Amino acid sequence: MRIAGTYMRFIEVIISLNVLIFILTLINPSLAITNFALLPADVLERPWTIITSMFLHGSFSHLFMNMLALYFFGMYVTSIIGERDLIRVYFIGGIAGSLFYVIFAFFSISTSMNIPVVGASGALFAVGGALAILRPYMRVIIFPFPVPMPMWMAETIIFFLVSLFPNVAWQAHLGGLIAGVLFGYYYKKKVGRETVYHTTRYY
Repeated sequence: MRIAGTYMRFIEVIISLNVLIFILTLINPSLAITNFALLPADVLERPWTIITSMFLHGSFSHLFMNMLALYFFGMYVTSIIGERDLIRVYFIGGIAGSLFYVIFAFFSISTSMNIPVVGASGALFAVGGALAILRPYMRVIIFPFPVPMPMWMAETIIFFLVSLFPNVAWQAHLGGLIAGVLFGYYYKKKVGRETVYHTTRYY
């Protein structure tokens, strides 16, 4: 896509936007959380927060890890299904994550209606989930495990490991992951088995 006459990949645009918004939120964090974070109790009054919450992050480490995952997993998914479909996976996965968080809060399943959530992790789990289906046996290394493992196993471990951290909205992760897996199966059929398992240049 072209921005101000300069071509930028979708991943570069999203990373730049997230970094810029993070810097702006440092000026007035409470204002950003109040108006743009996803709060289940107010979602009908502020429906835009289903999307805007994807561009807010609680800390630099939160931002850094999400954008790092987007860069590596997103680049690989783009090489398989193209940038336009990556955009679809990213945003629909992120929206699915937000909706799952709201649904779990509505039914009071370990989620409070009055606890806001921020972050792009739902969208990132969608990208990772799609990649786990498209490249299930791609070998990756995830911290703190020093040995390579199949992508499907790595994505599963990441989900459960991250869910153990305090103040983590695992419900949003689950929504994004489910959306990503469904997209993965869809695109796997669309591109064909031979294309999906072509030479793995990014190992």
